[in-house]
Amino acid sequence: MTGRHFLFVLGSSRPGGNSEILARAAAEQLPPDVEQRWIDLAAHPLPDFADLRHDSDHVRPEGDDVALLLDATLAATDIVIVSPLYWYSVSAATKRYLDHWSGWLRTPGVDFKATLAGRTLWGVTALAHQEEVVADPLVGTLRNSAAYLGMRFGGVLLGNGSKPGDVRADERALVRAKTFFAREAPLAAFPYAS
Repeated sequence: MTGRHFLFVLGSSRPGGNSEILARAAAEQLPPDVEQRWIDLAAHPLPDFADLRHDSDHVRPEGDDVALLLDATLAATDIVIVSPLYWYSVSAATKRYLDHWSGWLRTPGVDFKATLAGRTLWGVTALAHQEEVVADPLVGTLRNSAAYLGMRFGGVLLGNGSKPGDVRADERALVRAKTFFAREAPLAAFPYAS
């Protein structure tokens, strides 16, 4: 793991929620020389994404939360989306962050797609449902995003919890957290390509 830089993007509207608790349990297992950066989207809210794909005046953001997230994303070897399962997908703040990736694809001097190619996307989520299959739309969102960018996909660490702290009682999730980041993540593929 030498030279790895993990960016944890916290997408919950509740600080210290179950998804974050589970992500921190997994992050505790990373070697001490692995850099970790945690950015809470509630503390650094992004504006709604304006789709300017067909406009010609794309500029690199500067001095705001968009610039902060862009620079942090570009610097990371591993991006961990930490979002509770909201209506069977990622939270609104997380979706807004991913929507901004579309704009960053066209930001001059960034070469966003080529920069992220080969890096790893991970997910951590807590859900208030015993059947983990209900998180498939969230998993698909992250897997397909990684596939589009030519990234590796480490999968999604799932835990169960609704009330604050509930995930601490999910022993299976806490056991999985101990080795979640230790696996070599394969290149992501769209479902039709696997």
